Amino acid sequence: MKGSWVTTFAVGGVILLLTLFLGLQYNWLVQAGSAELERMQRRVEADTRGFADDFNREVQAAFFNFQTDANEWAKADWSEFNDRYDYWRSKTDYPELIREIYFVGRDSPDTLRYDNQARTFTAAELPPDLVTLRDKITGDRRQGPFQEDYYTLVMPIHDAESTHERIVLRRDPSGHPPEVATPEPKGYLLIVLDQNIITGKVLPDLTTRHFPEGNFKVAVKDRSDAAVYESAANVSGADAKAGLFSMMPDNMIFFSDSAKWKKLQTENQGGIVVDQRVENRTFTHTETGPGGTKTGKFTIEVNPGPGLPVRSRNSVFTATTAGQDPWTLNVQHSAGSIDAFTKGEFRKSFLIGLGLYLLLVGAIVAIVISALRAKRFAQRQIDFVSSVSHEFRTPLAVIYSASENLADGVANDREQVARYGGLIKGEGRKLSAMVEQILQFAGARSGKKKYNFVSTDARELVNAALEECKPVLDQNGFQVETSVDPDLPSFTADAESLSTALQNLINNSAKYSNGERWIRVTASNGKGTVEFKVEDRGIGVGSNDLKHIFEPFYRARNVVDAQIHGNGLGLALVKDIAEAHGGSVKAKSEIGKGSEFTIEIPLA
Repeated sequence: MKGSWVTTFAVGGVILLLTLFLGLQYNWLVQAGSAELERMQRRVEADTRGFADDFNREVQAAFFNFQTDANEWAKADWSEFNDRYDYWRSKTDYPELIREIYFVGRDSPDTLRYDNQARTFTAAELPPDLVTLRDKITGDRRQGPFQEDYYTLVMPIHDAESTHERIVLRRDPSGHPPEVATPEPKGYLLIVLDQNIITGKVLPDLTTRHFPEGNFKVAVKDRSDAAVYESAANVSGADAKAGLFSMMPDNMIFFSDSAKWKKLQTENQGGIVVDQRVENRTFTHTETGPGGTKTGKFTIEVNPGPGLPVRSRNSVFTATTAGQDPWTLNVQHSAGSIDAFTKGEFRKSFLIGLGLYLLLVGAIVAIVISALRAKRFAQRQIDFVSSVSHEFRTPLAVIYSASENLADGVANDREQVARYGGLIKGEGRKLSAMVEQILQFAGARSGKKKYNFVSTDARELVNAALEECKPVLDQNGFQVETSVDPDLPSFTADAESLSTALQNLINNSAKYSNGERWIRVTASNGKGTVEFKVEDRGIGVGSNDLKHIFEPFYRARNVVDAQIHGNGLGLALVKDIAEAHGGSVKAKSEIGKGSEFTIEIPLA
């Protein structure tokens, strides 16, 4: 009992410790999942901004690089434009990005087209779609710099003096754009982009550069939410977004007089902030003042880059409000979202941990069950040795006593000698039957038992079993009823082994008769089987014992209490023989009313 309590406490403690570890793992996975979600969200947002910045920088280079003064077009001097064109081609990774460049005058219907081979602008006809674009931008000057329906950048061309600084301003999304009077442009430079280069090279290259592992899907959509480019199908949501073609100007305003610029700073310009994305220029902006009133001091460092002369001017760009960029970059995790991915990883990791937990607990439980079964089996073996020893002792004592009387001459007449001889013969038969039963069980369990399957008649089998049990049945005065279906076909079986199984059932019915001297043996045709039944009106078997009675060495509690001798091998041997024939054995019993055992052997 002490050992059982120690084992129970130890097993319970180990399982409790494993459960504690599982709880700690769950808590750690929750925290790790939250941290991973935050890390991945920051990373994808940074990569998305980098993607958008690289794209916008590429397009802005194609836009601002060609910002020239109107007097160059009046003089038809293309040297500076050619220098800018060469500079742009030397710096860009996509020299095929610009398909065509046109110049259209505001007050003149003349159209010039840039010939990059001849390195000059020549008169040309506008394509029909660009004619529509020209009418659109000349009718309303507050058009954005990128016309997405035409894949065209629109650069206004103004008059300007040669020595001015450039300042670029951008609308604050929380405020309103200032009302600023703008001069009339002299014309427009139409920079036509190649759609196939954008969707077939630029966007795929940026996708590979910023999302090389393929864990994220990229989609670029226009203002109507139609897909312009998708790196994979079904990009329905977004973990991060950024604007594309976010380049600035609605209007370009020149200030030849620096006093105008100072005046603009001192007025109520709460809706303007500095934008730093123009060529190589950098800007700093310091905001001071109580009550939210903003004043600013702007420091401008002009660095147009090598190969270009320093030509600068004052100009103001007012841009589209944030969130209203022509295209939107949507980045979505391949799992549907970063949240779905981290939850999936959490579930996967937790299920692995749970599986290991269940495996360990299951192993512990299996070991405990196995140990308990081994303990019960060992106890049954001890009980078997004890019962067999007792079973052997009684016949041997009888044989020894009878033989001693014969040797000492106690029995002198023939009748006494014959009686002692019959007694020795009967007890010897009992010993032989017990030894044979043990040997049959050992052979069946070792797998070395050889069965001789031949065509067998059920009636002959029943009669042979009853004949072997006749001495016991006659000696105890049993009434035996038999019933064999006359049309029962022959079947394949090992007649000797199957007869032994029936004999065990019949002998058990006689042993546990409880005074009711009645046994019934039948053979009938089941559903594709031959059913052998042995019924009695003996002491019966309890429901708790009934499920164990076919286990080796097991004996029912009421049998042990009644001190009925036996070794617990008979029914186990019956089960082994039935299963060796491809059949089965089952039992029905009720305490005090008797038992019914059925052996089913397939006909085929």
